[in-house]
Amino acid sequence: MAPPFDAVLMIAFGGPTKPDEVRPFLSNVLRGVPVPPGRLEEVARHYDQLGGRSPITDLTFQQAKSLAALLEREGPRLPVYVGMRYWHPMTSETVEQMVHDNVKRAVGLIMAPHDSGAASWEKSVGTVTDALIAAGPRAPHVDFAQPCYNHPDFIAAVAEQIRLQLQETPPDLRSPLKACGDRRSTWLLFTAHSIPTSMAASSPYVQQLHESCRLVAAALGHPDWSLAYQSRSGDPRQPWLTPDVSDVLRKLKAEGCRSVVLAPIGFVCDNVEVLFDLDVEAKAEADVLGLDLKRANAVNDHPLYIRALADLVRRRVNQS
Repeated sequence: MAPPFDAVLMIAFGGPTKPDEVRPFLSNVLRGVPVPPGRLEEVARHYDQLGGRSPITDLTFQQAKSLAALLEREGPRLPVYVGMRYWHPMTSETVEQMVHDNVKRAVGLIMAPHDSGAASWEKSVGTVTDALIAAGPRAPHVDFAQPCYNHPDFIAAVAEQIRLQLQETPPDLRSPLKACGDRRSTWLLFTAHSIPTSMAASSPYVQQLHESCRLVAAALGHPDWSLAYQSRSGDPRQPWLTPDVSDVLRKLKAEGCRSVVLAPIGFVCDNVEVLFDLDVEAKAEADVLGLDLKRANAVNDHPLYIRALADLVRRRVNQS
């Protein structure tokens, strides 16, 4: 018989918290990954341009704090631990702390709303597995919850973040479609991290993304939307998911679109990839094109997203 659940383990990507951590962090991320020469320094400059740190660590710990508080109020009363894949606190360090605290069994929450298979989701599972093996016989059991891509509270949280930006759109750019093909209304462009098409073909990633986008657009009553990909890296000869955000912006402009709201639905934190690829690069492209461009925040620690996480924990606990 497995022991009862007595903790939650959140597994996130991790990120540097100060400039001198940027290159060691990127070395961890890119270790063993076939990327073009100079890619590390290119990405390091993105971090340098944004202050030499990522907000992902602070945001993840805020998510953990909010989740622990909600579980304390509504149950199950479980402490929440945070382990990172590529920076401190490393998952192995967190598992050591859990052993010290005599944790026996934890719900694993992978901090990504969609299952990208070998591209990322399985790496998170593997990181935890390696940490448990290294911790030895006293290591806790970890049972993973499902992704939240279609959870009603996740969908509602994303919709609320987008609605705030739609409300800021000038009234003359908010008009509904007047006829088929007329795209003068504000276009909702969802974004997610691109991955190799070979990995996408063996995972539910694209299907889950489209389901999330469809549900959010329906919740908003906003029929004018599409999905694009960002943050491509790796071997340039290898096909990755498309279209790219910038390509879609150019296409929308050519078709008469005047206003776009970006929604990074594939991310649960406003990390550096969101901040640089959308707030810097996509914004620069939109300015050249003359598009009114706004970006919705990721769900971050939105109360509805935290409720979705709590529900995932309860569902996993109730399965045992």
